[in-house]
Amino acid sequence: MLADYSIGLGLRRGLLDDIEAAAPGDFDFLECAPENWIHVGGALGARFQALAARYPITLHGLSLSLGGSAPLDETLLGDIAGFMQRFGIQHYSEHLSYSADDGHLYDLMPLSFDKETIAHVAHRIDQVQQRLGQRIAVENISYYAAPWQQMPEIEFIQAVLDAADCELLLDVNNVFVNAINHGYEAHDFLTALPASRIAGYHIAGHFDEADDLKIDTHGSPVKDAVWQLLADAYALHGVKPTLLERDFNYPPYAELQTELAHIRQIQAQHKAMTMTGIAA
Repeated sequence: MLADYSIGLGLRRGLLDDIEAAAPGDFDFLECAPENWIHVGGALGARFQALAARYPITLHGLSLSLGGSAPLDETLLGDIAGFMQRFGIQHYSEHLSYSADDGHLYDLMPLSFDKETIAHVAHRIDQVQQRLGQRIAVENISYYAAPWQQMPEIEFIQAVLDAADCELLLDVNNVFVNAINHGYEAHDFLTALPASRIAGYHIAGHFDEADDLKIDTHGSPVKDAVWQLLADAYALHGVKPTLLERDFNYPPYAELQTELAHIRQIQAQHKAMTMTGIAA
């Protein structure tokens, strides 16, 4: 299991050289999309295997389409189970979305916030958990339209977590982006989340299209307001494993080192404040 006070970096092929050369202590674990690595062999597969021997690996799926209408991809699910067993992987998460409709959409599409969707998604999450033999985490996604919304996003997420008895991978940047785009208070959203369900955090950069429109890109540095929201999440729900995502527009590795170190600094500040509070 990952330590609560641990930090991770997304394993991307464009960062592979830097990750392999990283100094001990830069990060504690790596996260990858299993679809990108399951059937990879040869030299690239050997590089993954070497990294898996050095670092704990977590999986963050892209293609199970938990909210989709087509049957779950049992072949992919079996491949994921085998991959986890092969490399001793203990953590799997997916997106609270759908990503396929008569073929892959190559995007994470928002779900209807209604009771029927809650039941549908919870059933599919349970199928995945039964197949993998463990709880999984679902991630709150960024979205730019909310079709057929019969309840607020926070109520929908709470209901899915309870109905599926699963965990939440809390993407702090997505909370910030959605709060701006859909006109709610990010801190209020965080406060309403069930701390006992939070398995970890994601943090990433976004693009400022306008004052009232933010685009979740994972292609730029983390904004100051998002760093503050991460600190707020720690204060409300405690420190959990926290991962820095960068999917393209890769900077020099030294810049990622700085962001990783900033996560560790925020964690250390929270720990110090907690210990001071206990001592007082």
